[in-house]
Amino acid sequence: MALLLWTDTSRSCNPCMQPSHYIPDTRIFKIIVIGDSNVGKTCLTFRFCGGTFPGKTEATIGVDFREKTVEIEGERIKVQVWDTAGQERFRKSMVEHYYRNVHAVVFVYDVTKMSSFTNLKTWIEECNGHAVSPLVPRVLVGNKCDLKDLIQVPSSLALKFADAHNMLLFETSAKDPQESQNVDAIFMCLVCRLKAQRLLPCRDTEGWPAQPQPHCRRLDEASGKGSCPC
Repeated sequence: MALLLWTDTSRSCNPCMQPSHYIPDTRIFKIIVIGDSNVGKTCLTFRFCGGTFPGKTEATIGVDFREKTVEIEGERIKVQVWDTAGQERFRKSMVEHYYRNVHAVVFVYDVTKMSSFTNLKTWIEECNGHAVSPLVPRVLVGNKCDLKDLIQVPSSLALKFADAHNMLLFETSAKDPQESQNVDAIFMCLVCRLKAQRLLPCRDTEGWPAQPQPHCRRLDEASGKGSCPC
């Protein structure tokens, strides 16, 4: 298991400046977050990149861009998180840009709103329609699981869907501060997988090896801090 160290700054070094013992350029992984409006995509990205829950959010227009630099086994990796608009009228002019050179995809639904789960098929079709390789890692996230009395999407149904689409399933809450480590685990799981699959700076999606067989679980079943969450 890879040891993880979260940091919030970035740095890269020119190998030509230090020929004998240089630090490699920071690799960049582009992760896009997709799903219906109001499922909590923005809140998830805020929680991961800034460690906070935004007091007030509005519908994303086009795309919001956030980033965080992490360190895994001594390597610094910059994670670029693209928070995409859920409403079609805000997506039309930007959709091609979302999917260009993407390295991983996070599909998000609201566990208290069945329609957001049903619409996942449309989001997956859009993703596939823009030539995103099926070998690009994808995860499914059920957000707002803190609203236990309002849940409409049972874990068993989500698990079946995730399994059918070769995705990991995570259920969490961007709002609950006790879930902050679990939100980190969603993105760090992808980063660990990307790091393991690629030895060169990640700039495209060609040549990916096959993904391991999927498994699905609640995030509170994931391994603790200090180990790769998947």
